[in-house]
Amino acid sequence: MEIREIKGLNREILRLSIPSILANITVPLVGMVDTAVAGHLPASSEVSNAAFIGSIAVGSMMLNLMYWMVGFLRTSTGGLTAQAYGSGNLHECARIFGRAVGLAALVAAFILLVQWPFGKLALMITRPSSDVYDLAFRYFLVRIWAAPATISLFAFRGWFVGMQDSLSSMSTDLVINVVNILASVLLSFGIGSWSGMGFDGIALGTVVAQFTGLAYAACAVRFKYGRSVFAGLRLRDCFRQSELGGFMSMNVDFIIRSLCFTVIYMGETMIAARFGDIYLACNAIIMNLLMIFSYFTDGFAYAGEALTGRFIGGHDRLMLVKSVRYVFMWSMALGVLFVGIYAVSGVPLLRFMTSDAEVVDCCRQYLPWLMLMPPLGCAAFAWDGIYMGATASKGIRNSMIAAMVAFLGVWYGGSALLHTHDAGCLHLLMAAYFAHLLARTVLMSLNYKTSVLGRL
Repeated sequence: MEIREIKGLNREILRLSIPSILANITVPLVGMVDTAVAGHLPASSEVSNAAFIGSIAVGSMMLNLMYWMVGFLRTSTGGLTAQAYGSGNLHECARIFGRAVGLAALVAAFILLVQWPFGKLALMITRPSSDVYDLAFRYFLVRIWAAPATISLFAFRGWFVGMQDSLSSMSTDLVINVVNILASVLLSFGIGSWSGMGFDGIALGTVVAQFTGLAYAACAVRFKYGRSVFAGLRLRDCFRQSELGGFMSMNVDFIIRSLCFTVIYMGETMIAARFGDIYLACNAIIMNLLMIFSYFTDGFAYAGEALTGRFIGGHDRLMLVKSVRYVFMWSMALGVLFVGIYAVSGVPLLRFMTSDAEVVDCCRQYLPWLMLMPPLGCAAFAWDGIYMGATASKGIRNSMIAAMVAFLGVWYGGSALLHTHDAGCLHLLMAAYFAHLLARTVLMSLNYKTSVLGRL
């Protein structure tokens, strides 16, 4: 019986994780293709390839600053929906979806209203070179119009995870990412006699892809759940004051978590920008390569989120403990595989990302950092999913505050002690990034029993 139960749990983990992994494979590919398109645009005496790559990094950072602030829509929606699903309350699943989508619409409207002053402020703080400044702002002002779709999709993705529906989430992401790649390439370089839009086509391709994905996700919800989950739902039921209080209180913790993420990832780009376009481009490429592993292991994090929420909702402590154990085993096995992948394919990946020989040469000395990502990242990402499924918002908040302190402490403390030159700055920046992963892992490991098991 024990062996059969273990096999069944592993099958369920793979059923939930493999579709997410397949979809996530295209996510870093989108970032890599955007960077590669920028890196292969014709350089001129005024604008270098490094400036094109750096502007994508800065423009994306500006957008991520906004989107990370509303990442709570995915995390809270996923955990709450999984718990409602586990308890068999499908009407509550529908109400959670309605609240999340309604809030997404309000947030998107606000973001569009403040786009200009926000963009100027972010660039003033980042202080990139004049070439990167102009290109990054152009990129930002085009891509920001995808905000209504992008933010709404946070709610859709979280809800699909909570409903244990990894296939709908996968197919939505695949649609978005395939359209993004095709549209960015075609709009930038053109087709046939049309020479394309150049740099602006990269951003417009993302806008087209996000709205295409939103339309697809809405159709999936309508045709798959319209009768079984949403039958009889009234809009006012989604916004009862008694339920909104707890929903918003939990989201405050997730917003603080997002702020900490923002400080870390925005800080990574801002610090690199101080050392010139070459180091900014190098940092952008190395971070893109580091994130490849995270998109794979996130598949198991999503499985952990779905199963943790389901078993907490169903009050099944034994299956909760077993699911956590096996999610970690699968995530760590993937980490071992990726150490080998990074060791073998580092240089070819650099050459795929850019044809600029100076940027490639700069990146080579930072390739050893890639091998640290799998062992340090797998536990941090797995814990994130498990805590989200438990809606352990305070534990997630506290771990990210500690992670932000670790990142800033290593960077500023190291800078004061070591007086790093330009080449050494990125080594210290990488060390600060990995310090934040380690802090997350340690704190969430220590608080597992109280933050997750304590939910039962």
